[in-house]
Amino acid sequence: MPTIAEWLASLGLSEYAQRFAENHVDAGVLPDLTDQDLRELGVPLGHRRKMLRAIAQLNAAALEPAEAATERVLRDEAERRHLTVMFCDLVGSTALSARLDLEEMWRVIAAYHACIGEVIGRYQGMIARYMGDGVLAYFGYPRAQEDDAEQAVRAALTLVDAVAHLQTDADAVLQARIGIATGTVIVSELLIDETPAEQAVIGDTPNLAARLQTLAEPGTVLICPSTRRLTGELFDYRDLGTLALKGWAEPAQVWQVLRTSGVESRFEAMHKTKLPPLFGREEEIELLLRRWRYATQGEGRVVVLMGEPGIGKSHIALALGERLQGEPHITLRYFCSAHHTNSALFPFISQLEHAAGFERSDSPAEKLSKLDALVAQSTIDLERIAVLANLLALPISDHFRLQELTPQKRKEKTFAALLAQLDGLAARQPVFMIFEDIRWIDPTSLELLTAIVEHVPQLRVLLLATARPEFTLPWPSYPHMTTIPLTRLGRREGAALVERVTSGKKLPKEVMDEILDRTDGVPLFIEELTKMVLESALLQEQDGQYVLERPLPPLAIPTTLHASLMARLDRLAPIREVAQIGAVAGREFHYELLNAVAGLPREKLEEALGQLARSELIFRRGESPHAVYTFKPAFAG
Repeated sequence: MPTIAEWLASLGLSEYAQRFAENHVDAGVLPDLTDQDLRELGVPLGHRRKMLRAIAQLNAAALEPAEAATERVLRDEAERRHLTVMFCDLVGSTALSARLDLEEMWRVIAAYHACIGEVIGRYQGMIARYMGDGVLAYFGYPRAQEDDAEQAVRAALTLVDAVAHLQTDADAVLQARIGIATGTVIVSELLIDETPAEQAVIGDTPNLAARLQTLAEPGTVLICPSTRRLTGELFDYRDLGTLALKGWAEPAQVWQVLRTSGVESRFEAMHKTKLPPLFGREEEIELLLRRWRYATQGEGRVVVLMGEPGIGKSHIALALGERLQGEPHITLRYFCSAHHTNSALFPFISQLEHAAGFERSDSPAEKLSKLDALVAQSTIDLERIAVLANLLALPISDHFRLQELTPQKRKEKTFAALLAQLDGLAARQPVFMIFEDIRWIDPTSLELLTAIVEHVPQLRVLLLATARPEFTLPWPSYPHMTTIPLTRLGRREGAALVERVTSGKKLPKEVMDEILDRTDGVPLFIEELTKMVLESALLQEQDGQYVLERPLPPLAIPTTLHASLMARLDRLAPIREVAQIGAVAGREFHYELLNAVAGLPREKLEEALGQLARSELIFRRGESPHAVYTFKPAFAG
């Protein structure tokens, strides 16, 4: 491949060579450049289009065997990861290229690549490789999120729609088809002529995604069983049964993703049947019921459930909602999102849209009518209805001149309208207000939530918020507020939860002990590890109980927990290497051994270990240099 300077010269655009060099754009980066990247480099529209066509040509040529003479080697370092892999293909590109001239075809491919790059980036994915009309993308690398599989599927649904509506100069109707698979892979950096070029992924997962893509009809998304399990009921699916895949000895179960479902809560989406009973949370539920009684008598209360992932915050909130079903009340549910931390008032907008019953197919006029019907329940005035319509980007006659207001004044009116709506609802019936995952709340919503917390004592409202321990509440400890730190389950409650999952069938003692030891009293971990054991070939049912078929091996981390655990480690990226070195020694490791192997200055090593301990990924006994560290059970193995 020519150098960047030579490539630019061949396009007659040598004036950009210095700019590319200053921004470290080399041959390894060039294939991944998008229209947005070139815009940030200061390249005007006409020259951007010229570059994108040439990049598309380079990517297509890279597929040809004649161009594959460059030596490609893997680095020695490799990392085991749990990834969701997407393979997207442009349908009918061969026929399209026969109809269009070369210049038009490159414009189509460039627009297609730009569209895919924008959508994949929006959903926190990474473009691994452009391959002409095919694109390979990873979700969960280089940084894992707790919902990588979900984000991949959302990106895929967005992509098939965006590609179908893509406007091109060639007036061509485009369609994409997509395959998605999730599994464990080995990731290593690929070197081309000793230069880091891309991430190579070894394992069946990318091949499975590619095979699913070839089976997909134009404009559809197919997923594998693991992806289906991880996305629960967040989407509507069509079960396509078992299909033969080229290169696979056995047929594979395949699902087509149709659309997003109406389920708001991720916890509910992962529990398809009736909400399972709570274990060991009777005191918390009783305390919440007492706070509810105060609220129904006009003395509003705020309760914050604090706890680590999987400890049961969402379960308690839903269980309380079930206990209140026999009483007249209104439930308002708000969900913060890790992907909307900069979207002003995202949870409030989403709640209004869901409560009003908005459908994707609704016209703006239909949505406005539904909003009118919703806010009529709280009897707020016409100006405040106009403010809420403006918040939802619905067309209104601007009788109140909202667009002439300063942003600060518009925000004040929006806050006043939302508070007035809450006042009106609480005047009709007691309100149970659930605010999930406030660690992800956007700043504007946090400001409004703070105002609601201050306002609650005057209303018949119980506000229940869930948060993780690292989140710092921005308001003082008001007399009407209670914080409940959720502790882990004891062994008795943990064993009861295991037996609930096994439908009352006894497990061998060594299996029960291993589950309880490794899950450390975290309810979600207990459930998922028990399910994994039941789905394995370790146990056989005999006379209403389970027996071991062979000696019990060390239990692996269930796939349903991989994303959550890896996300926590990736958020601690600077100290992840220390954790990985310690893990080589086993569940328990000594400071002196780590100090000898890590090759870090003592201050940096101790700071890294301190952060791991504060994050409760490891526990420490003793003081340096004689300290002994133990991984939390869920992270061991």
